[in-house]
Formats: sequence, structure tokens, C-alpha cells
Amino acid sequence: MIYNRIALFRTDRGISRRELADALGINPQTIGYLERGDYSPSLELGMKIAAYFGVAIEILFSFEPFESVAATLARAGEN
Repeated sequence: MIYNRIALFRTDRGISRRELADALGINPQTIGYLERGDYSPSLELGMKIAAYFGVAIEILFSFEPFESVAATLARAGEN
């Protein structure tokens, strides 16, 4: 399984699934499938999504579950 942060980045930027899909030239349902983990993107699509958000692909996708935002913030507060 490939984990992703697409929904987090999309929501943070105020972009709808449709807007992201239109920008990438894919069906909006595909974005939903990706966000739920029902579908793993091709390397090409993964790279297009990362480029759209202007981040490295490993920021958006991982083989391991991402730490929750709350846990990340709590850990950052300890430093």
C-alpha cells in the first residue's frame, strides 16, 4: 500500500478534488480513490501531483503511514 498526504495538501491550499483533477487532466473520482488509498498512482501521476504542489514526491507519498499532524506538532513543541 502507498500512503499519501494529497488531501492534506489539497485542503491546506483550498483546492477541490475537481480543481486538482482538472489541473492534472484526470477524473475527479481518481483523486478520491487516491486520497482513500483505494488506488496507487503510477509513477508519472505521483510525480505530476508532487510537481503541482511544488514538493518532493516523498513529501506526498510513502510506503509507511505518515505521522498525524497533531503528533508532528506535539513533537515540534517539545524542542
